[in-house]
Amino acid sequence: MPRVAFLTNILPPYHKPVLDALSKRYEAMRVLLSTPMESNRPWKLEWAGLDVVVQKTITVKGSWRHPRGFSEPLAVHLPIDTVRQLKRFRADVVISVEMGFRTLLAMIYRKIRPRSKLIVWAEVAESTEQGRGLARKIFRRILHHYVDAFLVTGESGSRYIRSLGVNQQKIFKISYTTEITRFSAIPLIRSEGSARRLLYVGQLVERKGLAQFVSILSKWASANRNSIVELVFAGDGPLRARLQHMPQQMPVPSNLSLTFLGSLRYEDLAKVYEEAGILVLPTLADTWGVVVNEAMAAGLPVLGSTYAQAVAEMVKDGWNGWTFRADHADEMYDALERSLQTPLDKLEEMRKCARSTAMQLTPECVASLVDTAVTACVNGFPAF
Repeated sequence: MPRVAFLTNILPPYHKPVLDALSKRYEAMRVLLSTPMESNRPWKLEWAGLDVVVQKTITVKGSWRHPRGFSEPLAVHLPIDTVRQLKRFRADVVISVEMGFRTLLAMIYRKIRPRSKLIVWAEVAESTEQGRGLARKIFRRILHHYVDAFLVTGESGSRYIRSLGVNQQKIFKISYTTEITRFSAIPLIRSEGSARRLLYVGQLVERKGLAQFVSILSKWASANRNSIVELVFAGDGPLRARLQHMPQQMPVPSNLSLTFLGSLRYEDLAKVYEEAGILVLPTLADTWGVVVNEAMAAGLPVLGSTYAQAVAEMVKDGWNGWTFRADHADEMYDALERSLQTPLDKLEEMRKCARSTAMQLTPECVASLVDTAVTACVNGFPAF
């Protein structure tokens, strides 16, 4: 069995169950983190049972301006002792998240130890790579020649990797997931008052498309004065003040209410899902969107943007949710209309379908998909 090193920025709570399952498959597995936790993440450190090492890292601040109009600050982590850590661990297989500095250093290690294998966990989607610059793409076109396999989380990610010139045989499709049992334990039944209650979970940032969604929601509520419309935000971020002041800046009908819960502990999310009826994810760009897994496991159909790979991969319009492109206001309004006008008995069916979808992506299932790539590389995956 190989010795596997997993290189990433931080260890989110939704990654840990998959890493726990992976660690049981190998002689040894070590997780190398660039930083214990990022300042904009409210998660507590959960490393129990894993071999975790925090690296020596230089962090560079920057920003990302997307063609769809939003901007976002970036923290680029440069784990400078990666080669030394990999040599000390004697890694046979390196799984490196993203395609930047840490992967470049992992490539150097692969040159030093030619029998080792390098797998890139490509956290990319076509929506997230727009506006990133030509230099980034040129670097990746060169880099991929030294990579044995790529893990992608959806067809959009696969298309992007193929655009770099990567052979399809080197691309393995996986998914994100989390410890879904804590969410699947929630009863599927919802009261009439909560069955159509909208819930957003995540950071309140421009990239998530929340301001436009509230504007469209307000328009729909104005046209349907007899309907009570509720939107609950579970999360925090720089956009919160703007969202809270929107009722004073635009005509918001009296039948629409916005509730802000602020940041919540991960272990408290299940209760929030239990009290809601439909998950909202109007994002303009997301590599995945684990809240979709959580919500579906909890029995919530998803009203989501296809610019999140989780929505594109998991949501079937009219069966377990409703989809739209977040930069198309007419599509968003139509999907919102269909979701809030769905009869209660149909919503009950959709909750069952949503849970059925989520239960197919267990941590063990995702670990098996990752292991397929590891095994292919170790057993003589052809070089390209």
